[in-house]
Amino acid sequence: MDRIIRATAGNGNIKMAVITARDTVQRASAIHRCSPTASAALGRALCAASIMGDMMKEENATLTIRINGGGPIGSVVAVSDSSGNVRGYVENPYVDVPLRADGKLNVGAAVGRDGMLTVSRDIGLREPYIGSTELVSGEIAEDVTAYLLESEQVPSACALGVLVDTDCSIKAAGGFIVQLMPGAEEEMIAKLEDNIFMMDQLTTILDEDGAEAVFAQVLRGFEYHIVAEAPVEYRCYCSRERVEEALVCVDDKELEEMIADGKDVSVSCQFCDKEYSFTAGDLRGLLERKRKKEK
Repeated sequence: MDRIIRATAGNGNIKMAVITARDTVQRASAIHRCSPTASAALGRALCAASIMGDMMKEENATLTIRINGGGPIGSVVAVSDSSGNVRGYVENPYVDVPLRADGKLNVGAAVGRDGMLTVSRDIGLREPYIGSTELVSGEIAEDVTAYLLESEQVPSACALGVLVDTDCSIKAAGGFIVQLMPGAEEEMIAKLEDNIFMMDQLTTILDEDGAEAVFAQVLRGFEYHIVAEAPVEYRCYCSRERVEEALVCVDDKELEEMIADGKDVSVSCQFCDKEYSFTAGDLRGLLERKRKKEK
């Protein structure tokens, strides 16, 4: 079972969250038929969105991370509810780029770095809060770190990883975000930086030892306390009613043309690939409903 675990250290001056997300990323990869590189890119974005979404206090809030660096993968989108349950997609799930010199998947080359990372927080107000920052590397974790510092003014470190097996299944996936509160002392900061620099590869830790070992390595030398733990999963909220709402927003002329065509119209959810079919009669009813509302 995938989960998010939260802890505090340094007398509350350090806050850290770790996510294990193998099943979540496996589900996303299977839905979108992702290449290994696309699985890694989408998985990293999903992990970041899950941790950040789980940080929100508003019950029905959503957080969306959108990354577009001009690379061949196109846009990478991850959406989380306020419990850390996520959904997402990449524009080109079949992207294939050469491995890095060290033999690892080249997410940065697939994503590109000529663009922006944008975070939208919808907490039920008229307009969502939107913040963005220029991409640093396209590797996603470094870009999230830059966003948290520049846009939210919170000194943070983020690490994200997806280990794709030889059969293209997901062997391990997860990440962490550690944040410093205003009372953190320089000695504390330096020790934390050293720990992160010296830690083993994240996916190796997750694959072999689990989330607890991530805390142990990052917070080595600190007394820390687990304060919360909750399950998370890949969860899509699409429904026929939501698709109808989207169709009602289509221009009247376009709806009339679809009705005149007389053929069934299929609409696929971009997050889970579920298809919803509408007959010409269904569309006529939606158009009539739309016009009644406009009167």
